[in-house]
Amino acid sequence: MTKFNDLGLSQSVIKATSNMGFEETTPIQEHTIPLVMKGQDIIGQAQTGTGKTAAFGIPLVEKITEEKSKQTKGLVVTPTRELAIQVAEEINNLGQFKGIRSLPVYGGQSIDRQIKALKKRPQIIVGTPGRLMDHMRRKTIRLEELEMVTLDEADEMLNMGFIEDIETILASTPETRQTLMFSATMPDRIKRLAEKFMKSPEVVRTKTKDLTVPSIDQSYIEVQERDKFNVFCRLVDIQSPEKSIVFGRTKRRVDELSKALNTRGYSADGIHGDMSQAKRDSVIRNFRKGNTEMLVATDVASRGLDVTGVTHIYNFDIPQDTDSYVHRIGRTGRAGESGEAVTMITPREQGQLNLIERVIKRKIPKKPTPTMGEVLEGKQQKAIQKLLSSVNHKETLQHQKLAEELLTENDSISLVAGALRLLTEEAEDTDVKLTEEAPVVKGKPKRKKTNKNNRPGKKFSNKGNYSKQSGGRGKKK
Repeated sequence: MTKFNDLGLSQSVIKATSNMGFEETTPIQEHTIPLVMKGQDIIGQAQTGTGKTAAFGIPLVEKITEEKSKQTKGLVVTPTRELAIQVAEEINNLGQFKGIRSLPVYGGQSIDRQIKALKKRPQIIVGTPGRLMDHMRRKTIRLEELEMVTLDEADEMLNMGFIEDIETILASTPETRQTLMFSATMPDRIKRLAEKFMKSPEVVRTKTKDLTVPSIDQSYIEVQERDKFNVFCRLVDIQSPEKSIVFGRTKRRVDELSKALNTRGYSADGIHGDMSQAKRDSVIRNFRKGNTEMLVATDVASRGLDVTGVTHIYNFDIPQDTDSYVHRIGRTGRAGESGEAVTMITPREQGQLNLIERVIKRKIPKKPTPTMGEVLEGKQQKAIQKLLSSVNHKETLQHQKLAEELLTENDSISLVAGALRLLTEEAEDTDVKLTEEAPVVKGKPKRKKTNKNNRPGKKFSNKGNYSKQSGGRGKKK
């Protein structure tokens, strides 16, 4: 693999990559960076987690010279606010020794605050389509001087109904711009977009034998909708995940599930598009630090999440499309680590599971429903680990005299058994009822009726205004 030192980068950028812990390039970086530095338009086909942000961020930072440092020269368009924040943060890290600043702009944050920040003339803007167009209408963002535009997760923006906004944004930029597009898949609409707005783009594909990482142990459990929660809790008790993400299909599901898990004694928090940005940031921060063991999320809210150390992915609800399945389970098994992904399906959703299997070209084995005996064994193992980890703790010294007194009056085996019993019965099986969700049948989820002028991803209000999920204009969802 190529070292960053071998790419002819400036010392300030090499220093930044070193500070960020980057040693060798990933395949997408190795092939993309030299081409972008030469001015070539690029279509990068790569999955999340392949290092594509640095693949476009490094040459973007390199190309901004000191004499251009007071002008906005780079624009990155992302589908969600979380991804906009993540990309802007990484670009700021890459440009820290060159004095390059990037500013994320997205729905859900005060537009007045963004306008104030824009007056400081950031060299790079990272934004969601709806909020970018808000600023364009207000003339608080001008694109006439742009030299490079990057579309990140272009296929996801297509799925969310942003394609027409992207066309409007690109049409407002100089024809002399350099255009980069990154997408996990290449549907026809994306290809037509490239033909219309890009100049002889070079296609860079990362070679992957499988859509899903071999190190991820995938399985599914078939269960009736009414029994899902209890079966899921049994599974968690058996597996004792260190850090896990649980995916629910709707915002209601996420709210109810995260509350139910806490009621049962698990450490869980939820994230979805209706939350304030401050709350979302707090939830993600606690999960990253390990203060929360389980993150319950919708597909849209999870886009752009960059969290390491996730050991388990649980699809409490099977996703409505195969791309979402690949994206979900790709949150574990990263950087050579192993991971586990379990999907819960109802009998009517077998067709959707078969569709996913055909696309990923892998048979997903069926896991038997966890038994209460397995749950007890899992709880016992967790209790033993807790007990052993506390043996050498310095605070146990103050309990040694009491322990000696107990041992003079009781059998040691009985005492340990009692301690294990207490540890395994920490959480009571409180009765919980979740609102049932309609199944996804044969890959064709039930669609809501929409206004004939409505595009996917828009939500119209009684006043005729609309907002887009994750970063749209107008009133935040």
